[in-house]
Amino acid sequence: MKRLACEMCGSTDLIKQDGVFICQTCGTKYSVEEAKKMMIEGPVDVTGSTVKVDTSEELANLYQIARRAKDDNNGENAAKYYDMILIKDPTSWEASFYLVYFKAMECTIAQIQSAGISVANCIDTVLKLIRDNISNKDEQKNAYTEVSNRVMMISAMLFNGAKNHYDKIDAEIKSDYIQEWINNAFAAMKCVYILGDNLELLFGTDAEANALSVAAWKQGVTWHQSLIGNLADKDGNRNLVNDYVSKIRKYDSSYTAPQESTKGCYIATAVYGSYDCPQVWTLRRFRDYTMAKSWYGRVFIRTYYTISPTLVEWFGHTNWFKKMWKGILDHIVTNLNAGGVENAPYEDRDW
Repeated sequence: MKRLACEMCGSTDLIKQDGVFICQTCGTKYSVEEAKKMMIEGPVDVTGSTVKVDTSEELANLYQIARRAKDDNNGENAAKYYDMILIKDPTSWEASFYLVYFKAMECTIAQIQSAGISVANCIDTVLKLIRDNISNKDEQKNAYTEVSNRVMMISAMLFNGAKNHYDKIDAEIKSDYIQEWINNAFAAMKCVYILGDNLELLFGTDAEANALSVAAWKQGVTWHQSLIGNLADKDGNRNLVNDYVSKIRKYDSSYTAPQESTKGCYIATAVYGSYDCPQVWTLRRFRDYTMAKSWYGRVFIRTYYTISPTLVEWFGHTNWFKKMWKGILDHIVTNLNAGGVENAPYEDRDW
């Protein structure tokens, strides 16, 4: 309950007389407007000239409400009450993290990149708050494990949300949105890379932290490998992947990184904007069920996969390249469909 406390002596014994409030302990007078500004909540501890307001009960109530909203996956209320907690307690790792986390959970497709960046940017601060303000090692482990699990979850949600959105774009205009897909995917991927890096940096000798770092890096490498075929700087990104593979192998010597995809119809994917669309499904099905059955077909396939990645890297972003190949591929696909090759969703065969 709110009450008045004298700024001079801390006494709460103030009485209104003749339109002003008078402290019965030291005699200091306050106008009505001044008195309104002095309203406090909870007990007051006066030490020397410093007045300390005990807000522990109010904070406990806010935490209870915020955690209830968190457990109910009520992102709007959780963010609201964690924001209130952070104002009163700037050292709260929980409020610092979940305020960002639940805002990211509520993002739209257009906000995926900014949501991923905000999550990535808060990781260092949150883990430092855990390290510096929690002395009990078990509580510390519980806290950074909770944060790690949540970061892995939100980054997966952002990555998959971006991918699902991109996969549903019409094949005719898909190539116009590939950079948006890459930007969104990279924002999600960086969350897990940064998580692993900071866990190692701040809790490097802790076995549980090491295990969480490895799990985060493995997820990042898997996503990264799936994107490299669409990136301009393939060599730079391959080097970055190799750096993280080396990090992982410090803790897991048996780790084998997933291979960069070599099955892709590189030119067709560049032209139609996706590896999974009716035209590319047709071409992949023809490759696996017809061309791969003959020796000269297999030679052609291997030759194609040797040359086409370089062609796409050099020219795949240009309009003339896409226009030239689209006419050729459209004709081939039409004839294949007419000849009975299906354009339904397709999983590649090993050949």
